[in-house]
Amino acid sequence: MKKLSKKILIFDLDGVIIDSKKNMQISWAEVQKKFFLNQINFETYFKNIGKPFYEILKSLGLKNNFSSIAKVYQKTSLKNQKQITYYKNTIEVLKELKKKKFVLSILTSKDLKRTKNFLKNNLSLFKYIQCDDKRSKGKPHPDKIYKIIKLLNVKKEDCVYIGDTHVDYLTAKNSGIDFVFASWGYGKNLNYKHKCRSIRDLKKLFK
Repeated sequence: MKKLSKKILIFDLDGVIIDSKKNMQISWAEVQKKFFLNQINFETYFKNIGKPFYEILKSLGLKNNFSSIAKVYQKTSLKNQKQITYYKNTIEVLKELKKKKFVLSILTSKDLKRTKNFLKNNLSLFKYIQCDDKRSKGKPHPDKIYKIIKLLNVKKEDCVYIGDTHVDYLTAKNSGIDFVFASWGYGKNLNYKHKCRSIRDLKKLFK
C-alpha cells in the first residue's frame, strides 16, 4: 500500500465512523407512516445517502413538507440512537492517528445536533465538525471542504477526504483534494485510486 503524505484527515460520518443504517431505516419508516409515503421504500431512500437531506427528498420526487419531514426523521433518529454503533476499532484508530499529530475533522450531511449526540464523549477527537448548516451548499459541492481548509489554514494537498459513497468521492474531486474510499461502508467500490478495507488500514496509509 503506497503511503499518502497528509496532515488533515477529513472523515464522513455515516458508513465510515458510525454504522447508522438501522437507525436510518427506523427513521424513514416513521416518515413513510406520517406522510403516507409507502411508495418510497427504504432501499430507494438509502441509494441517495451522502447528499444533504433536502436534496435526498428532491431526488425522491418530493416537492413539499421538507421541513416537517426533516423534523420527524431527526426526532425519530435521536429517539433510536441506541441503534447506532461505531465500526469495530474506530475509536482506537482515531486516537492513534491523533496521537501521531494528524488533524481529524468531520464533514457530514447530518445536522449538528444529531452529530454531537452520536459522537458524545469522542467529540474532542475532532478539530472541526462541518455539518449541514443551510448556509453553504452541501455535498458534492466543495463549499464545506473549502470552509474546513480556510478554518484550519492549511493547503489542499495536505488534506484528504475519507468517505464511503460516490457523493463523497465527487465532493473530494470538486474540492481538489485526495479521496480514500472506505470499503467497509455503504457504497460500491468503483475502482477508486485509494481505498481501505478496514479503518485499521488508515494507520498504514498515511505518513
